[in-house]
Amino acid sequence: MSEAGRSGKSDTAFSPRCVAVTGGAGFIGSNFIRYLLARTNDVRVVNIDCLTYAGNLENLADVSDDSRYSFAKLDICEAAKVLELLRERGVDSIVHFAAESHVDRSIERPAEFIRTNVQGTLSMLEAARDCGKLRFLQVGTDEVYGTLGDDGLFTEETPLDPHSPYSASKAAADHLVSAFGTTYGLPVVITRCSNNYGPYQFPEKMIPLMINNARQNKPLPVYGDGRNVRDWLYVEDHCAALWAALTRGYPGRIYNIGGSSERKNIDVVNAILQLMSKPESLIGFVKDRPGHDYRYAIDSTRIQNELDWRPHVKFEEGLARTIEWYLSHPEWLEHVTSGEYQKYYE
Repeated sequence: MSEAGRSGKSDTAFSPRCVAVTGGAGFIGSNFIRYLLARTNDVRVVNIDCLTYAGNLENLADVSDDSRYSFAKLDICEAAKVLELLRERGVDSIVHFAAESHVDRSIERPAEFIRTNVQGTLSMLEAARDCGKLRFLQVGTDEVYGTLGDDGLFTEETPLDPHSPYSASKAAADHLVSAFGTTYGLPVVITRCSNNYGPYQFPEKMIPLMINNARQNKPLPVYGDGRNVRDWLYVEDHCAALWAALTRGYPGRIYNIGGSSERKNIDVVNAILQLMSKPESLIGFVKDRPGHDYRYAIDSTRIQNELDWRPHVKFEEGLARTIEWYLSHPEWLEHVTSGEYQKYYE
């Protein structure tokens, strides 16, 4: 690695012409595709998604007619088909979102997470290598670092210490990505973000779940005593960071991406109720999940200094935007919670 890569701003810039986005029908992936198409004029996007329960083409209905956008229903574990698609479409870079990501589901069915998050990542890496060493951006999570006490921050040098099958599978995937960079010279960049929130998030996740339950005056289930702490990142800020990492990040680097918005879960829930004018009596504390990490907090100094990125949406503003979006899209919510959305692509 050059001195620029070790200690300062990237000395290379990459201008993608055709980006393959895996898991592009999911929450962050669909927001990233929309972000990319809105901010570039000549970049094509190939959305690769096998459309599991969390993949929803309704998330991209507003860009489906854009000539620069195309969709391929494909399981990323099918390596030969992935390679054929990348060559056929002239892909020059991969942004790898595709992953099983719900911790509770990983506790119940860990094998599914190993298949998608580890085997699927290996398949994409081999395709990137065999297709001429495509630039590869691995979208990771701060959960691979484990948990923090009442102080301290995760840095890129924090040892990995995953505590759930989900975070263990993501840590394994990150190691594979790093190994392909070292062994095969693949130009890889790894990002690790804090908790995202915003439009189009599947309502099994905390913030949309609470919004959806509150709008129906249903109980809001809060794990344990609600004092677990997360750093919240508005999804559009995350997309901007990913674009910076893809186009200006130094190969071989890891970039932590955080929102500098630490909040206790119970405080987030109370803020949602206040913004929706709902009573706190809707809160119902439930048994904590196994291995529930106490606190996550991100140090984003590296990406701020090297790639000139910073979060712009304050948590209060982002939360208000998110609530407004869900309340103004009741059909989307109803389709997702009922399973109706799956008929969209059958």
